[in-house]
Amino acid sequence: MAAANYSLKVNRDLLDPNFESYRLSLDPIPTYTVELDAAVEELQLKDAHYTLEHLRAFGMFNHLQLDPWYQDSVLFVDSRGRVLSLSVTLDTALGKPKEVFSFGSESGQAEDRLCASISLTSATWAALSDGAGQLLLLRTGRRGDGGHCRWEVLFSDHMGEPFTILHSVSHVQGGCHSVEVLLLRVQKEPLESTGSGYSVSLEWVTVGGMGDSQERKYEVRKRRVLSGKSVPHYAAVAPRGEGLMLAAEKPFVFTHIDGRPVEPPPPRSAPVSDPLYFWQQTAADLTVCIRLPGGVAKEDVSFRLTADSLGVGVRGCPPLLEGQLYAAVDPEASAWTIRDSNSLEVSLQKLGEGPMWPELVLGNRRGELVLSDQQAALIHDRLTHLTSEDPNGEREKPPCSSQELEDCDGFPDDGFSLTHFDGETLSPTQVVNLGGHQFLFSVDVDPSQMPCLCLRHDVDALVWQPRPDRPGDLWEHVATFNALGYVQASKRDRKFSTCAPDFSFAALCECLRRVFLYRQPSPVETVLFNRKQGRQVGQVAKQQVSSLDSDKAVLGFRASNERLFVLTSSHLFVLKVDNK
Repeated sequence: MAAANYSLKVNRDLLDPNFESYRLSLDPIPTYTVELDAAVEELQLKDAHYTLEHLRAFGMFNHLQLDPWYQDSVLFVDSRGRVLSLSVTLDTALGKPKEVFSFGSESGQAEDRLCASISLTSATWAALSDGAGQLLLLRTGRRGDGGHCRWEVLFSDHMGEPFTILHSVSHVQGGCHSVEVLLLRVQKEPLESTGSGYSVSLEWVTVGGMGDSQERKYEVRKRRVLSGKSVPHYAAVAPRGEGLMLAAEKPFVFTHIDGRPVEPPPPRSAPVSDPLYFWQQTAADLTVCIRLPGGVAKEDVSFRLTADSLGVGVRGCPPLLEGQLYAAVDPEASAWTIRDSNSLEVSLQKLGEGPMWPELVLGNRRGELVLSDQQAALIHDRLTHLTSEDPNGEREKPPCSSQELEDCDGFPDDGFSLTHFDGETLSPTQVVNLGGHQFLFSVDVDPSQMPCLCLRHDVDALVWQPRPDRPGDLWEHVATFNALGYVQASKRDRKFSTCAPDFSFAALCECLRRVFLYRQPSPVETVLFNRKQGRQVGQVAKQQVSSLDSDKAVLGFRASNERLFVLTSSHLFVLKVDNK
């Protein structure tokens, strides 16, 4: 079954069209420092790691892991192969990170070794990679109790070439405990004669337990490999292992299952069908003509219209046209009528004059846009220079060059997409084209759900929560950071971005020293007026800047609701954000 095109539905109630800007606040951010006993394990890229994908996968690796089950608890691996944990309860009395597990000295001897990686699978489980190809699943106990119990290895196996762990989840079905783990590799392609000579592979591994809870043994149940040409910006398994979501600039396809190659399905030409409806538009209104079965009377028609949705059907038949409109209309100024008993004509009044709609109903491709002669002539005039011998023609101004664009105007290629794969068929079910939306960061908001992803929409940053249990509404818009999409693009040295799980602030950090904090708008205590517009300002969004006392590169960056954690090779900095 072919994947369906899907459009992200923005919740306009979460947008602020009146947002002005962030106001720089000189209030200091209390910062506390923990000196580390041993340096953080930092892997220097070798000469063979020369591609952009190596840099994205390993050079920009976030060495710090925040525990989403126990707030203000972070973990990392040091150069001695120790997994260290720090839980913060009182900022002024920070202790030393406690060792919870050690890989031993042998794991650091492999020549092609990568950084060790941690993924917290559940409140009592964790997945570890030693960076040399070994995958470990450990029972951690309740990590937030403060006892820092030693972790117990319940599964260990060599999975082949070195990898890092992108995501993992733990679930129980039918009394069987399973752990789903996503492994990332950048592999050499000896037969490739063009391009970088490397490919990116994602391996989705399912490890299951056998026997009773006292003597349960874990073994690999299933291995599935996806291949692509770019490191994914986002990759996560659904909470019960029923699917996989992936955001990448190049497409990924499943190539192997349990070591056996997957045969690609034979190409099938899509059946050619006549359009179900035709539609025209002007800057102010739209006209839709929908085909009806023969002999339909007016009382047989089911018509529903709201400001942002349209539904048309015939009694006893599936809906002919149903879904969310591209933009808002005025239901009171709209009407419909039946023409010649075999077509229904709908007149829609746009709520406000503006740009032309690229589609009538979001995600619906069964209609055909009919251009008027004037619109066709206008488009032809705009495209004439593409086939002219003189690219500039007689125009007064030459076309815009890429040098005139700002960094914030750059967007990913049109191939950038967000895809949902079904866990059983391994086929893509929904695909969102993200060509106009820059990926900013991902964040764990609710440990029982998949990680959220933050995308740039125009100048704003919108946070989307995957909902795999809602096939018709897989991605929900849950928060907005005003103007953050534009702001982050101006930070040339930006390395990591994140936000608080309660969305109270977003934060960026540069490669060295500086941290930028952007708070959500909050009420002002004094009377404040906008002198340009002559109106009183009720809320102000604050920006704060902190400069760390360190000349070391930032290796990790995470945020809880009250704190920011910044990791360098020699120190862990704790910034108390909630300092009211």
